[in-house]
Amino acid sequence: MGSEPHLVLAVGATLGEGPVWVPRDNALWFVDIKSRHVHRFDPASGDAKRWDAPGEIGWVLPASDGGFVAGVADGLYRFEPEGEGFAKLRDAEPHLPDNRLNDAATDRQGRIWFGSMDNGEELRTGKLYRFEDGIVVDSGLAPVTITNGPAIAPDGGTLYAVDTMGKQIHAHTIAHDGTLSDGRCFIAFDDSVKGNPDGAICDSQGGVWVAFYGGWAVRRYDSSGTLTHQIDFPVANITKIALGGEDGCDAYATTARKGLNDAELAQQPLAGHLFHFRVDIPGIPVTSANVKP
Repeated sequence: MGSEPHLVLAVGATLGEGPVWVPRDNALWFVDIKSRHVHRFDPASGDAKRWDAPGEIGWVLPASDGGFVAGVADGLYRFEPEGEGFAKLRDAEPHLPDNRLNDAATDRQGRIWFGSMDNGEELRTGKLYRFEDGIVVDSGLAPVTITNGPAIAPDGGTLYAVDTMGKQIHAHTIAHDGTLSDGRCFIAFDDSVKGNPDGAICDSQGGVWVAFYGGWAVRRYDSSGTLTHQIDFPVANITKIALGGEDGCDAYATTARKGLNDAELAQQPLAGHLFHFRVDIPGIPVTSANVKP
């Protein structure tokens, strides 16, 4: 089932998000969206570093030619931790200034799938996009208020898109050219499930790990949508996990302080910190993003 989560890095993130294990430097990278920070954590040494982003930053993903691609509020950027910092690659939604980018993943071809959301968390203006050959392409999926995930199945043939406010996850078939089809409801969460589905990833057996904001837990569902694992946390707002480490079974979870009042923060002193637990099914090594200038 997995081990109990424990604190590994006290960062006090307002909105920790986007954890990704990067094998080339054996480290976890993640962001604090609202504080506009990029974090790197080396579990072997305990070393932690932080960079300032030029805006609210939803994610960083390793690039195939070194460095990273980052999703900042207004578009996609190159991020060079040891060099010149951030440089914009492409605008994302210049016609929607109240939106920001939120979560992302790469598929086996190195395409970046990323979503946007209404920063006020009210309007249904969030869309899912694909970044390929230097071009931002609308996926064609219907807009939602907050997009999350997407998670990509290990065979690269299925994309799971999270509708956070709608409390649903939909599955879509990915064609070789990136076209999405055969949309179907994977899971619809009723009121018996506490919290809202947030970030999601797939493991090497096709299971879908979902973090629950306000739900005090992360849960794993198999490819049929059946719950197989639940990991309970001492904090309410779990945003996403990453699987990595030497055997792919080290799980790291980002959390958030956002939305908690003073009394809740007093009851959850570890809110916003980074947690670790072990799982019995390894993750999928991240594919570096193919980036054209």
